[in-house]
Amino acid sequence: MHLLNLGILAHVDAGKTSLTERLLHAAGVIDEVGRVDDGNTRTDTLALERQRGITIKSAVVSFPLDGVTVNLIDTPGHPDFIAEVERVLGVLDGAVLVISAVEGVQAQTRVLMRTLQRLRIPTLLFVNKIDRRGAREAEVLRSVSARLTPAIVPMGTVTGLGTRAARFTPGPGPAAALDVLTEYDDALLSAYVEDTVTDALLRGSLVARTREALVHPVFFGSAATGAGVEALLTGIEELLPAADGDPDGPVSGSVFKVERGPAGEKVAYARMFSGTLRTRDRIPCGADGAEGRITGISVFGRGTDTRADAVHAGQIARLWGLADIRIGDAIGDPRKAYEHFFAPPTLETVVVPGPGVNRGALHLALTQLAEQDPLIGLRHDEHRQETSVSLYGEVQKEVIQATLADEYGLHVTFRETTPLCVERLVGTGHAVEFNKKDPNPFLATVGLRVDPAPVGSGVGFRLEVELGSMPYAFFKAVEDTVRETLGQGLHGWQVTDCTVTMTHSGYSPRQSHAHQGFDKSMSSTGADFRGVTPLVLVEALRRAGTRVHEPMHRFRIEAPADTLGALLPALAGLAAVPETTRTRGDLCVLEGTVPAARVHALGHLLPGMTRGEGELESAFDHYAPVMHGTIPERPRTDHNPLNRKEYLLNVTRRVGG
Repeated sequence: MHLLNLGILAHVDAGKTSLTERLLHAAGVIDEVGRVDDGNTRTDTLALERQRGITIKSAVVSFPLDGVTVNLIDTPGHPDFIAEVERVLGVLDGAVLVISAVEGVQAQTRVLMRTLQRLRIPTLLFVNKIDRRGAREAEVLRSVSARLTPAIVPMGTVTGLGTRAARFTPGPGPAAALDVLTEYDDALLSAYVEDTVTDALLRGSLVARTREALVHPVFFGSAATGAGVEALLTGIEELLPAADGDPDGPVSGSVFKVERGPAGEKVAYARMFSGTLRTRDRIPCGADGAEGRITGISVFGRGTDTRADAVHAGQIARLWGLADIRIGDAIGDPRKAYEHFFAPPTLETVVVPGPGVNRGALHLALTQLAEQDPLIGLRHDEHRQETSVSLYGEVQKEVIQATLADEYGLHVTFRETTPLCVERLVGTGHAVEFNKKDPNPFLATVGLRVDPAPVGSGVGFRLEVELGSMPYAFFKAVEDTVRETLGQGLHGWQVTDCTVTMTHSGYSPRQSHAHQGFDKSMSSTGADFRGVTPLVLVEALRRAGTRVHEPMHRFRIEAPADTLGALLPALAGLAAVPETTRTRGDLCVLEGTVPAARVHALGHLLPGMTRGEGELESAFDHYAPVMHGTIPERPRTDHNPLNRKEYLLNVTRRVGG
């Protein structure tokens, strides 16, 4: 039996989880359809998900079709939980993108569709809620064609639109796809010119082009009534590609989710791309290739997961025994580097423990939450005993707060959310500290030059000294310390897009007294290089100068044209810059940039200024220099190499100048 790993994606409230329930019911896996409002759905298992009626964590369920076993992955729709969607994309064979027939194409729908197309994931579109008042068919198709992709093929027609009697009738068949398919299929175009097109040729072309992610069949239906679901199931089985992979090949898989079991043990969700993994196998995993031993396996089937002795290529399994595993890690042979498909978080907040909350327990709980979410970063300040967490939005903050209370019994609040800025070099700077020369108390010579690099290039490290001039471990200590120190620049923000070049090196060779052992006071160690490097680097940064850049989002607002007069002053008040303004009928479309820190406020203001008809779409676009107001500073969490005396007191007992 073939396997298909299928993702269900959508904008929040499009009915994605309800559709998952209906698919499981239609496939005979569950006897009764769960309801999001009743909190009894199969995939929303967290108490918080049931309370709020939204999906927060991705979930896997399985169901059989005639010739295919489908592993269905339900993903969150709210943009604050885009990290949950990101990790799933790399393990999918196909996807169903759900669109509401009432609300139509939403901001998150566009973000998801762009990503599915960029990754060439075969995708079916399902227009849900045809039974709701206000449901539209022709308008939604026009919107999909204009805002998502023109390469769509309606797979039938709707009757009784907007009523409980609404139905989806498959047809008229692939003939409706002729105009779209001939753009991608030269053989079909030739047959059309020669008037030899057959239904079989059309159907074959539709299947092939769908599996190549070039065209997207569109189904209509209702998860609430079940209308159109059978047609969608048929489309899933016939139009989407089965999972491939050689079960006898080298073991290769990818971890897309990590959770904690009842005893606190790590459980990894992994998709196997090749080979067969068995219980008690020892297998390299993670970036460093450290070996782990599989102590338990469960695979998915008929709505649940069951214990198994092995997992084969194409399957998704839960794995026990990999204590150090992280999301994105490869199991066995790496298939490809873990990619981020969406922008990283651009906001940060400090977690404030409530009365009686143990700070150690809070730090452990936050660490466990962060290991389940690779795009959420923790930053601990030992001096102030504070932990900061990076975020996508305010809803995510509320969820973290509720999760800490419900699962760990820890009650916390948060400080005001602030943007995560970066620092970039203004010019070039150079500094050096010489071994055995005041005021350097470390037995190490380190010279560093910092140069600006192109935006997006990250941090590069180069040598202008001979690699053999001192032990490799000392060079490695310098490079690792450079990268760590650049996490906090002159204003406390991460320094990015620069090249650091080591221009001087030197050390004291291993010394020993007669008939005695190694004398550390006379010989260089890695600690000497780790100690002096931050002092040299921050001095080079001082001489180069850095400028703080704040995250900027590109926004798109669609609103009634007569509200433009109210919108423009409000945007100016939020430091947003409209770059293009155009009208489309009685609508106006504004596009421009806005500071990430103001996006939440813009979302709150928009409904009131547009009679509830405005639609905002925003996504991180770039970093821009902070031009107005006070330059934002971030409290340091290191030993503060900006203050030499304080730094030396913290780092070494030797007397420094």
